[in-house]
Amino acid sequence: MNAPAGLHRRPLGQILLERGVLSEDQLRIALLEQMKSSLPIGKLLVNLGFIPETTLREALSENLGKESIDLSRAVVDPAALELVPRQIAKRHLILPLDYKPERQQITLAMADCNDLAGLDRVRALVGEQVRIDTLLAGESEIDRAIDQHYGHELSIDGILKEIETGEIDWHSLQTANDEYCQPVVRLIDAILTDAVKREASDIHFEPEHGFLRIRYRQDGILHQIRALHQSYWPAMAVRIKVISGINIAETRAPQDGHIALSVSGRAVDFRVSSQPTLHGENIVLRVLDRQKGIVPLEHLGLAEDNLRLLKRMIARPEGIILVTGPTGSGKTTTLYSVLNHINSEGIHIMTLEDPVEYPMPLVRQTAVAESAKLDFANGIRSMMRQDPDVILVGEIRDTATAEMAFRAAMTGHQVFSTLHTNSAVGAIPRLLDIGVTPDILSGNIIGIVAQRLVRRLCPHCKRAAPADPQECRLLGLAASAPPPQTCHPVGCEHCDFLGYKGRLALMELLRIDPELDDLIAGQANRSQMLKHARSRGFCPLAEDGIARVLAGTTSLAELGRVVDLTDRM
Repeated sequence: MNAPAGLHRRPLGQILLERGVLSEDQLRIALLEQMKSSLPIGKLLVNLGFIPETTLREALSENLGKESIDLSRAVVDPAALELVPRQIAKRHLILPLDYKPERQQITLAMADCNDLAGLDRVRALVGEQVRIDTLLAGESEIDRAIDQHYGHELSIDGILKEIETGEIDWHSLQTANDEYCQPVVRLIDAILTDAVKREASDIHFEPEHGFLRIRYRQDGILHQIRALHQSYWPAMAVRIKVISGINIAETRAPQDGHIALSVSGRAVDFRVSSQPTLHGENIVLRVLDRQKGIVPLEHLGLAEDNLRLLKRMIARPEGIILVTGPTGSGKTTTLYSVLNHINSEGIHIMTLEDPVEYPMPLVRQTAVAESAKLDFANGIRSMMRQDPDVILVGEIRDTATAEMAFRAAMTGHQVFSTLHTNSAVGAIPRLLDIGVTPDILSGNIIGIVAQRLVRRLCPHCKRAAPADPQECRLLGLAASAPPPQTCHPVGCEHCDFLGYKGRLALMELLRIDPELDDLIAGQANRSQMLKHARSRGFCPLAEDGIARVLAGTTSLAELGRVVDLTDRM
């Protein structure tokens, strides 16, 4: 594999020597062998048994500046395989990984990313308009993966048909040498791939009397995808447990596990939870797509005023910033975006999470663990000895955690955390209820963010119509004024006929100024604090949401689903 002309690359042997995986003698032997043959030095090193192919792949990745992929942990998209015939894949050592027709993009794993003849053959098959992305993989890995994936049915319907018509030895699922030949293995892979492609956040396997229900949570709402015969579930549950490291013999106690796969050419983690129920084990997988987990602050969909205010709050060097909202309201995504915004070599950021969802470069991330007696309070105490500048605490749940978080804020650290309350102002009485005294609260809170996620209307099919009198009342508009146009969901192929595609964050940001600090210290009631905040330009969640409805990005019905509008009726 030669580097593109004009680019300076370090010799592959030098990289392997520096990594300590190859000796000078071994390199000399390989170079002498190369003089007798036309094989690349990397392939010779593998053939001679001096390095494993995975080491070669990583070194080539560094040498060529190309991202590599471990195909043993990869899940392949059936639509991509259909585009490239087996014989072309074999001849040029290419494995199609993912195809996105809406983006006109195909991802390939290649042993030689500079194989122009192979790339030209693929381009002739998929069309000039399709962008080709390449990832580096080992030759034998690709060879093995081609044999594994081509000739096997990979669509959910095809696999189900295969299961229904063929005899399957369920017990061989854990012991078979070529486990990929098992239809249930491919069925689980196909479901995981389908969920990631549909941008689902959770996959629910729910056994009922006589059948298994499979649901995806898409944009915060559960949708039933499949209903399978009950007899499929035992083997499917075993497969999920095997790949997530869960005890397959235990069916009467809750268990947790983790799956790390490469889906559609990118790393995706699945957090697995099993729960015994009346009709068998209920298994839920949380999809943690690293590509979507850390969003730039500017891409959260915040209103311009809110984005400016949030950046202003982050700029304060010490104190605590709280993000509040119910489960699934995007608090973790917002906090990761904030950390990503401030993350640099000059700042030491430490996090304590339950569990760590997305790994971040430079950030020291720790998961709380009951087995190690590491809870949030003890974790903060320990982190304070690690010279941090910024501390993220996953959640303030009790008095001990709250006291340690505020102690960190009082000693010159910037602290971020989450709290379960319904509004920004409601965080103050919640902290008092936990046991934090008013004099500690006063002066140590930078600001409080309350947020919700609403589904974004599909831009391809949304329909505009004049608001009726009831909608005008909810929007806070006078009945005499001409009614505005509001948009409604319809449904089309771009949004899976749901009418919505993606989500956006609604936020209310409460910046704690000296006057509000005085009100907190004096234990003012909620209405007094809200009145002061409004006088300083505070925009409640409902008003932020109404602005989005009038802008046509979401519907009034969707806003009413996540934000309380009953006081406007």
